[in-house]
Amino acid sequence: MSVDVVLPCLDEAEALPWVLDRVPDRWRAIVVDNGSTDGSAALARRLGATVVHEPRRGFGAACHAGLLASDAEFVCYCDCDASLDPGLLTGMVDSVGDGSADLVLGRRRPTGRGAWPLHARAGNAALSRLVRRRTGLRLHDLGPMRVARRDALLSLDLTDRRSGYPLQMVVRAADAGWRVREVDVPYRPRTGRSKVTGTWRGTWQAVRDMRRVLDEPAPRAEATAPVAASPTVDEPSPRAEATAPVAVEPRGDGTTPVVVKAEPVVDEAAPVVGERA
Repeated sequence: MSVDVVLPCLDEAEALPWVLDRVPDRWRAIVVDNGSTDGSAALARRLGATVVHEPRRGFGAACHAGLLASDAEFVCYCDCDASLDPGLLTGMVDSVGDGSADLVLGRRRPTGRGAWPLHARAGNAALSRLVRRRTGLRLHDLGPMRVARRDALLSLDLTDRRSGYPLQMVVRAADAGWRVREVDVPYRPRTGRSKVTGTWRGTWQAVRDMRRVLDEPAPRAEATAPVAASPTVDEPSPRAEATAPVAVEPRGDGTTPVVVKAEPVVDEAAPVVGERA
C-alpha cells in the first residue's frame, strides 16, 4: 500500500527532526509550509520530506494542500509540533486497509502536565457533544491525527480552510455513511507554543469556526474530486530521488501551491491498539 503523511507546518523547525524521524519506512512525509519564517521548509527538505508551500494561512488550507499534493492510496494527518508520534499511524492505516473503518481518528490521551490545556479540553468536549447531537457519532476527541483513503477524502468536497477543516471532515463523513472509528494515542507536550489552543482567543476562534461547520446543511449525496492542475516543482535535495509529479488543485485566485518533491524519512513504528467509538 502507498501512504502519505500530511504535516501542516508553521514555524516548527524545532520539532521537525523528531517528527520526521518517526514517519514509518516507505511512507512519504508531506510537510505543508504555511508561511514559516524559521527555516522550517528548508529543514524539512534537507531531512527528506516533500515540501508543499501554501501561503494562504489557515490549518484547513495547509491540510487540503497536502491532500491535493498526495498521490497515495491512504492519507494520514498529524500535527508537526512533536505532540503526536507519526509512528502510531501504522495501526490506524491497517484499520482502514482491512475495511474495518473508513475514517480512523486518534483520541488524544495526555502523557504529562501541560500536554493539553484545560481550556482546550473544555472546548473539545463541548464540540464532541455537538458532533454527537449532529451526527450520532459517539466521539470523545476531534484531534488532528487521522487516516482515510485519498479518493474518499476528495469525494467529501471539503471547503473549510480554517480550524473547522477537521470537524467538517468528520461531519461530512458521517453524512456519507462512513464507518468512523476512534483509537487512543499518547499526547505529549508540544514543542513550542500552539498557534490555536495556546491562548483563550485562539481556542475561541477555533470553536467559532467549528460551530459554523455544524450549522452547514448536509453535503450533496454525491461529490466529485476537484480537477487537478500541474504545480510548480522545485529541484529536490541531493539525497532525494525523483518521484512522480504531484497534482495540485488550483485555488480560487488562480494560483497553485508550490511543491518540492523528495524521498520520505525512514524509521520503525509500532501499531496502536484501538477501540471503537
